[in-house]
Amino acid sequence: MKFALGFVGLAAAASLFTASPALADAVTLGAADIGTSFTLNYDGYSSGTAINGLTGSTTFTLTGVSGNAYTFSYSVTDTSSSPVTGSRISGFAFNTDPTIASATSSGAFSYTTLNANYPNGIGTVDVCFKGASTGSCAGGGGGGVTQGSTGTGSFTLNFSQPVSSLTLSDFYVRYQSITGVPGIGSASGTGTLTSTSTSTSTSSGGTSVPEPGMLGLMAGGLVAVGLMRRRRSVTATFAPAIA
Repeated sequence: MKFALGFVGLAAAASLFTASPALADAVTLGAADIGTSFTLNYDGYSSGTAINGLTGSTTFTLTGVSGNAYTFSYSVTDTSSSPVTGSRISGFAFNTDPTIASATSSGAFSYTTLNANYPNGIGTVDVCFKGASTGSCAGGGGGGVTQGSTGTGSFTLNFSQPVSSLTLSDFYVRYQSITGVPGIGSASGTGTLTSTSTSTSTSSGGTSVPEPGMLGLMAGGLVAVGLMRRRRSVTATFAPAIA
């Protein structure tokens, strides 16, 4: 029974991975990929809880590579639906490899912040694009796109030296002004790559990548299972022989 309970505890810890997934979808681009577009769909979650109906979508297109800079056009849509009655995507974010030196943006999300924390357990992102001038990636100050609306514009990623190959990964959006979901006013979403044209890309297909905190819980579960196995082995060794 104790051994079985060890597996129950491990399963419970593992189930936490689905609460706020961090996906490893990635797109790799170079100068030969100018004109390539890729689209991601986003879920929504807050404090480890998935929010039904809270969704978004982005499409990015590589429009130019010049010197140390990569330029993209973007389209961001808040696709949220019932039971969500109102929401606003106030920003989007991703990581880059190599790490960018600076970024500029125009259009619906014309403000940028580098190397800042993203809410809801996501952690530090390389760059976020926002609809308002704030000192963080958490949002605030209004701006962005509301439920059912689309915002467009362009952004440029600048590097300290020419880059022959750029990888974008770990795509996120930030939701605010949420209504219709009791107790939830803001949330984050993780993107899953749904389509791409001509570029090199990889998709987890919704497979979660453990957050650092979740790795600790998983390790604890494995230790518990190991201890249960050891206890059973010791008990068997010292059990009295049957005449």
